[in-house]
Order: sequence, then C-alpha cells, then structure tokens
Amino acid sequence: MSDWEVNLAALGRGPDGRSTDVPSGRGVPDWLAATLNYCTRCGGDLRLGPVEGEDRDRLACASCGHVAYVNPRLVVTTIPLLGTGEVVLLRRGIEPGRGWWAQPGGFLEVDETVTEAAIRETHEETGLIVEPGEIIGLYSRIEAAVVVLAMEARVVGGESRLNPEALEITPFAPERIPWSGIAFKTTHWALRDWIGRRHPELHPRLDDRARPEE
Repeated sequence: MSDWEVNLAALGRGPDGRSTDVPSGRGVPDWLAATLNYCTRCGGDLRLGPVEGEDRDRLACASCGHVAYVNPRLVVTTIPLLGTGEVVLLRRGIEPGRGWWAQPGGFLEVDETVTEAAIRETHEETGLIVEPGEIIGLYSRIEAAVVVLAMEARVVGGESRLNPEALEITPFAPERIPWSGIAFKTTHWALRDWIGRRHPELHPRLDDRARPEE
C-alpha cells in the first residue's frame, strides 16, 4: 500500500462515515451510472470501467476518451432551535422517509452559499426564518451520492406552516427527540452530535437507530 493508503487504514473512514454502510472505493454507483449515458463533449456513449491512470472505475466516452467524473451533491440542513432550547423537526410529506421525522434541508444551488441554502431550505420547508450558526457535522451517504452538512440555526422569525414537504412541524425538548421515528441516518447522527455538544448529560441509546433508507 502507498503511504496515504496506510494512513487511511490507520485513521478509518472518519466521523462522516458513520452514516453509511457502503464500502468506499467502488466508483460510481450502478443506479447513478445508468442515468449518465452520453458524453457531454461529443455525444458518444459513456461506458463504466477501468481507465488508465485512474484508481477506480470511471465513466468514459468510447469515442473521444473524455472521462465524465461524477461527484456527490451537497445537501444543506439545519437543526432549528427555539429560544426555549427546543429543536424543530418536521414529519416528512414526501419520499424518501414520508411520515418520519427529519430536520429541514435540501440541495445546495450552484448560485448560492451554504448559509443562503440553509436559510432558504428551512423557510421553504417550515416557514421559519433562521440564523445559521455552528456547523455540527458532515455526513457521507455513498449510496445516495450526497454529502449532508448539518448546521445549528437559531429561529429568529417566521411562523410554522404545513406544506407538501411537511405533514407536521413540532418542537422537541432535547430529551424528547423521537429517536425511533427518525427518517435518516444523517439526521440521527446530526442530532446525536448536537446533543453531544450542547447536552452531554443526555445519552441517546446506541440501539436507537434510524429507519433503514431506500
């Protein structure tokens, strides 16, 4: 093994790897590769396989050799906090995770900052206006080709309103978080990490795991 691979083996996957069970280094997931069929340079067919000089299978054009690198998308989420110290969660109205609890969030747009996305997504999904603060964590979801960023955010205005994405919007005291009803592993770990920083006296059980994700 090379020096960096030895170092990686010693350090492990890092805390962001807690939210995935999929092994690293397998290249583009099959479901994602199946949606990318044509070269953006010449229009030729893309094929997934070994490419000289690359350390994993890549999508490459059979005609011109262009490599179509596929990178994960960034999802920005917030842990909205009321002045009472309660955490605002929403019961999702859409799949995946319909009917289960999660924090507000969504994909970062190419023309906005992470802070702007946090404010926008929280307002879109809850009607609340937040002031984002400390980053609580980053969480890799290799199976979904995303990296989730979770930020603590203080609620500074707005009013809760239901919408197609939120069947219910409810504040929870830290000791009342509905662990058995959490939709995503990323939500589970973000809340656990937030609890660890702000309420270390609370100890969510390790077997209070999130619902398996599709």
